[in-house]
Amino acid sequence: MASSTSGDVMPTGGRIFTTFPDVLFLPEFVFGGLVWILVACTHVDPRNPLGWVMFVSVFCFVITTLWFFIFLCGANQSSVWPGLDTGYHFVAIVFYLSASVILAFITLAAGDAYKLASAAGFPTDLLLKNYRLDISAVVMSYVATLLYFIHAIFSALRWRRS
Repeated sequence: MASSTSGDVMPTGGRIFTTFPDVLFLPEFVFGGLVWILVACTHVDPRNPLGWVMFVSVFCFVITTLWFFIFLCGANQSSVWPGLDTGYHFVAIVFYLSASVILAFITLAAGDAYKLASAAGFPTDLLLKNYRLDISAVVMSYVATLLYFIHAIFSALRWRRS
């Protein structure tokens, strides 16, 4: 796999599928989309902060899609694009990390609610389903954070060498 951190121009067209870190666009789509889908499948209490998690996952999914098509069409050849790429991915890291921490906190609270409801003899099928979906969303959210972090580091190296 060719590296785009050697000071060459930003990749365009099909080269984004063979250069690192741009090949990470696809896993970022998948894991970011999974966070969005998993959180949307759960019961959202109006008072909890899952709205921020949804905003982050939808925002990053849309902007990454836009970024992907800009790279694919070759509109990223200005000297400003390496800095914009680095900046966007660092913003995505901060957003996703904050969303991941919030989601993990909500998931812990949902686990406690499930334990209390099951100990009291209440029906817990829906609580267990939501709890499992939240656990999956937390894992996917941290994986997406890691992918954006790796992408940001290698984008910063490319920006520094351009």
